[in-house]
Amino acid sequence: MGPVRCNFEFRFPQLLPVLLLLGGCGSLWRPGAPPKAPQLSDGPSQAPIAVGSSFVADAVAKVGPAVVRIDIKKEVANPIGGIFGMGPPLQEQQGLGSGFITRSDGLLLTNAHVVEGAGSVAITLPDGRSFPGKVLGADPLTDVAVVKVAAQGLPVAPLGNSANVRPGEWAIAIGNPLGLDNTVTLGIVSATARTDALGGGQRVAYIQTDAAVNPGNSGGPLINDRGQVIGINTAIRQAPGAGLSFAIPINKAKVVAQQILEAGRASHPYLGVKLQAITPQLAREVNATGNNCKLPERNAVVVVDVVQGSPAAQGGLRSCDLILKVANQPVKSPSDVQVAVEGGQVGRELMITVERQGKTQAFKLRPMELPRGQG
Repeated sequence: MGPVRCNFEFRFPQLLPVLLLLGGCGSLWRPGAPPKAPQLSDGPSQAPIAVGSSFVADAVAKVGPAVVRIDIKKEVANPIGGIFGMGPPLQEQQGLGSGFITRSDGLLLTNAHVVEGAGSVAITLPDGRSFPGKVLGADPLTDVAVVKVAAQGLPVAPLGNSANVRPGEWAIAIGNPLGLDNTVTLGIVSATARTDALGGGQRVAYIQTDAAVNPGNSGGPLINDRGQVIGINTAIRQAPGAGLSFAIPINKAKVVAQQILEAGRASHPYLGVKLQAITPQLAREVNATGNNCKLPERNAVVVVDVVQGSPAAQGGLRSCDLILKVANQPVKSPSDVQVAVEGGQVGRELMITVERQGKTQAFKLRPMELPRGQG
């Protein structure tokens, strides 16, 4: 080992041999110098994030130019109109929502509730251009609407495949919440196939996300981290300290929109049964009444009533039947049954598997078109 060199003047030479034995000049204590702080981590430092590498910004750049603001005006009943001559019977009401362009010649998707009853529709792009819009059709049952503007060469939002969406993936919402145009929020896909998200009568297996969505976001796109639309934001459920939002899967929206373009309305298969979810407790209560319907004490879906002349009646379903499967797909709730039936087609055979008096039976039904005004 070579000699230790100390490049400073040492005032106590008689202590130098001892200090050198303790560690050389690196361990010399210098009056006034603070002791070296203990090291918390010796992990390698990470390279700084390159400017412009945000996947969120990149995804929004692909879709954002095609996200539009929708302003509507409609006439509604004046609550005090005609009372003692206090005003006209009708008054103008304004509404705001979002949408996104799917075709460069001005075709766009939004929610049915955004354009419901609209007398006039105005579409405004992020670049400031504005066009009058025409509602080609709207389906209240799935909350999908198709609007057209007279324009060419418009930016288009790429459509993804919602069948590939998984919980835990990134979810980005773009829209005009609370009148704040071109707002972007980020979250994750919290769940998929939420058939019971918004109560009964729904035929959509929603995508659930925790991305912040507010009034005005309705009709805007929910996109993935690759800049593809995976859903249409449609509803929110709020609770103290938190909120959940739900989107119509884009695959379902595409089917409905295509039907509107081809026929002017969406098609929905109809069986004609009234259903009820049962639990062990409810089954015990029903059985205790002496009802002819003896229910097994477990969670299931029971047929409460069958509409006379309906496909269900013609196919042989009865009250008290427990529905186990629709098209070989297991079902656990009335909403599950509705969504599964929705996956069928009017006039095409649909297999329904039921449990009747403890025995499993299968029936082939041919759904008819859902009567107007029914869910």
